[in-house]
Amino acid sequence: MPHIALTEGVPGILGPMLFRPETAKPLNELAEILLRGPSTLSPGERELIATYVSSQNDCYFCQTVHGAVAAHHLGGDEALVLTTKRNPEKAPISDKLKALLAIAGKVQKGGKHVSAADIEAARKQGATDLEIHDTVLIAAAFCMYNRYVDGLATWAPDDPELYRQQGARLATEGYAGSVDRLAGAATAHGD
Repeated sequence: MPHIALTEGVPGILGPMLFRPETAKPLNELAEILLRGPSTLSPGERELIATYVSSQNDCYFCQTVHGAVAAHHLGGDEALVLTTKRNPEKAPISDKLKALLAIAGKVQKGGKHVSAADIEAARKQGATDLEIHDTVLIAAAFCMYNRYVDGLATWAPDDPELYRQQGARLATEGYAGSVDRLAGAATAHGD
């Protein structure tokens, strides 16, 4: 049960965003830039970073929905997403992404955990300064998003198919405007 009065049946971060759409707009714009904007990291790789950080934070909704977005971008490979969440070093991903995930994991613990050696390891695998910057910002942002979701005790459905559907929608339509789409759907249903 959510700690505040949120629209019933609206899952995860969408409930608080619908509750306060004026704060949802910049949060969604940040997610849109970080996860879908121009980058040398693919949307699937960036979603894997968000998924991994969310799993380290034990945020069920975020790790599941962003895992579904990542899987959608990666040809439906849910096993890859699961392996990456559990043990990125054993995942069939590039060494560069493994090094970036190591940085993201350190950011999740606290920004000061990231060392010069971590950055050098990522650079040795071909990571650019922009990729390192965006990895740190994705990790930091998802710590915030995860705490927003769990700090308000939002509802998270158990049905994997719902996450697949939402993941496909986010992968194709993006984050910007998602609260407007949700509000429109709630109005159309008389909520």
